[in-house]
Amino acid sequence: MAIQFDSATRDALFARIRYYRDLGLTEFYRRPVDPALLAQWTAGLEPHQNLNPGIPEPVSVNWEAASQPHPQPHSQEDQPIPPRKPLPTPPEIAAAIPPAGRAAALQLIRDEIGDCTRCPLHTGRNKLVFGDGDPAARLMFVGEGPGADEDAQGLPFVGKAGQLLNNMINAMGLKREQVYIANVVKCRPPGNRTPLPEEGGTCSPFLFRQIDVVRPQVLVALGATAATYLLGVRQPLAGLRGRVHAVRGTQLIVTYHPAYLLRDPRQKKEAWADLQIAMRELGLKPPTRS
Repeated sequence: MAIQFDSATRDALFARIRYYRDLGLTEFYRRPVDPALLAQWTAGLEPHQNLNPGIPEPVSVNWEAASQPHPQPHSQEDQPIPPRKPLPTPPEIAAAIPPAGRAAALQLIRDEIGDCTRCPLHTGRNKLVFGDGDPAARLMFVGEGPGADEDAQGLPFVGKAGQLLNNMINAMGLKREQVYIANVVKCRPPGNRTPLPEEGGTCSPFLFRQIDVVRPQVLVALGATAATYLLGVRQPLAGLRGRVHAVRGTQLIVTYHPAYLLRDPRQKKEAWADLQIAMRELGLKPPTRS
């Protein structure tokens, strides 16, 4: 029997579910959340939609002010994630390609993907979102999957979360054109839900091939889903942030997804600390204000 909620209760429930999901938690009161049910609950919601009146939408982003104190992340973030279906084994690392040939190599991967129908996500797709940026970038960002704006334009991170990511990149002293951006899945999941194992397992090998072509010096995983597929382990972000991981011959930093930062701006300080680790690995310093 379907459970009916009034609008206020429904919005509060959605906000709490998204909050836990972004922390990497998929179990509540020792009972796992059915992905299909979660998709039903959150259908039609945008990742930046503010459903919690206690967390205001940010008007502007000032990463230089991130040193101001704010509450620490929620304690539930430290809870372990229960084992589920095994993650797919990543393909072997491909041979390095000279920088001059990387754009063509990425195009070959895109051509191989084609008008993809390998998983059910294609049925609701408007445009496939492959990747964007410098094929020889030193820094690469990996997100979860396209949202509504990305599905409409065919480019990753072009909505409100993308605007925040651009600000984060600029705060690091770089421009968006100098980095490469991709997602675990190339098609938008319904209602912007988390990709199901079948979907992520089908699409992630193409992401690994993109990484092998670009050969970034530093990878930044944006959110729990990206971290899970890149590292091949399921852990809350609290156990993965704050250190450097080795993945496919490059250095991986884990931080929050920009869409989560829009919903909970209190975590911007933590995200800036993560980006500073990436900057240290790249030998970057924040731009000075004139």
